[in-house]
Amino acid sequence: MKEIQIYDTTLRDGAQAEGISFSVEDKLRIVQELDKLGIHYIEGGYAGANPKDEEFFKRVRELKLAKSKVTAFGSTRRAGKFASEDRNLHHLLSTEMDVITIVGKSWDLHVKDVLKVSKLENLKMIEDSIMFLVENGKEVIFDAEHFFDGYKSNPEYAIETLLSAINGGASYAVLCDTNGGTMPLETQEIIQAVIEKVKIPIGIHAHNDTGMAVANSIIAVQAGAIQVHGTFNGYGERCGNANLCTIIPNLKLKLGINCISDENLSKLTETSRLISELANLSHDESQPYVGRSAFAHKAGLHADAVQKNPVTYEHIKPELVGNERRILVSEQAGKSAILAKLLKDHPELKKESPELQLIAGLLKEAEREGYQYEGAEGSFELMVHRILGKHDRFFDLKGFTVLVDRSENHQMRSQATIKLMDTEGNLEYQASEGHGPVDALNKALMKALISLFPQLKSMRLTDFKVRVLDAKKGTAAKVRVLIESSDGEEYWGTVGVSEDIIEASWEALVDSIEYKLFKDKQNNNNKN
Repeated sequence: MKEIQIYDTTLRDGAQAEGISFSVEDKLRIVQELDKLGIHYIEGGYAGANPKDEEFFKRVRELKLAKSKVTAFGSTRRAGKFASEDRNLHHLLSTEMDVITIVGKSWDLHVKDVLKVSKLENLKMIEDSIMFLVENGKEVIFDAEHFFDGYKSNPEYAIETLLSAINGGASYAVLCDTNGGTMPLETQEIIQAVIEKVKIPIGIHAHNDTGMAVANSIIAVQAGAIQVHGTFNGYGERCGNANLCTIIPNLKLKLGINCISDENLSKLTETSRLISELANLSHDESQPYVGRSAFAHKAGLHADAVQKNPVTYEHIKPELVGNERRILVSEQAGKSAILAKLLKDHPELKKESPELQLIAGLLKEAEREGYQYEGAEGSFELMVHRILGKHDRFFDLKGFTVLVDRSENHQMRSQATIKLMDTEGNLEYQASEGHGPVDALNKALMKALISLFPQLKSMRLTDFKVRVLDAKKGTAAKVRVLIESSDGEEYWGTVGVSEDIIEASWEALVDSIEYKLFKDKQNNNNKN
């Protein structure tokens, strides 16, 4: 089986995305996770650019990695300088990384308008910089910036930049679609032309400004490239980079091209979600392969068919990439879809079961009231178990008070006080402050329950959404609150609906905690 090298640039190119700022600890954690996944190269950051990356390169040297090589990224020497005198090149050496990625201009437009040097000087800058690093014992990957635009503008000169990199001793020439404007068939044609003239391994580094980054990466491999650059979840500047979460399974499962092991492929979804968490971004659930919606079935016809034969509506087995099939429940779902959703935990149910008729009826009524269970499977599961008499409450709310005030210095403060009773009849009072009333309620509730249920310490809210259901009613409109929670292993959603946003939020919060406690109890019973 042909093997392709995967080069991850989440920590450098991905971190240039709007809204992302990885800490040093985040970056080290991601390196360890990518190493476990079997990624060949991990680009750590721009050497000498900032104190954070300097600390990262010091600390990453202490990690014992099984597979991955961490690379430092930098640019060619400055014009008119000797490479040995260039401060940036010395920064690269100071990282003590065995592999260095050097970016150089391959588009004559940039040489003239950005570098403002002659085309010959640019070629010398590329060759001198790479030669200096190679002479200092480094493996060098040449990152040919704007290569595809450069080739379309002046193919001879674009090729010359690669030949200069070869003369300097580069191990790979990576062709970058930096502006993300190249179409797949153009990529194929240019890659094939380059391979005829350039006798070192070729890589592809695609950006996603036309939505073609994954397609360009795949067709580049089919045309002969052996190294693929990208980021997890497609993070990157502007519209992002080629998404490795899509590229890796496409290579392995669709083209039969090896890049990581089958065992590691099954960790892909988990790694994708972890990097979303460390980036402090909601996970894109519509991503191919690793999104929660990738194998989700809502229409009754689809849900029924996929239970009979998964191939009818699934192009791969979800487990291959560590994902799972989900049957969504909504007013569009027939009894077959609802039954398919329930059979795993309730094998005793049949299509003609009165309990199923009741669940279907209550589901449609609830959605008429504004509830939506597609993203709130935790609430749906609790509703089902209550109907089937299989769920006991873990606590009873006796009341809560929420106070919001604004101080003289215009700071908002929220305080919540709750009173609840445990299953043995003991009353518990707790109060807490928070960043807003919902946060205050959540903190007060956790204070009251953690002594009874220590496992709640691992739980946190990961997403909070509010939807106005009938905007014409203005401030009297119903709102739907969707909450996503996690305990570090599982994610689940819960929902609340009310004309009062606090009540709707409380309902979703309580369901979220009850679902966690219920699942833990269920898991313990299964072990016993």
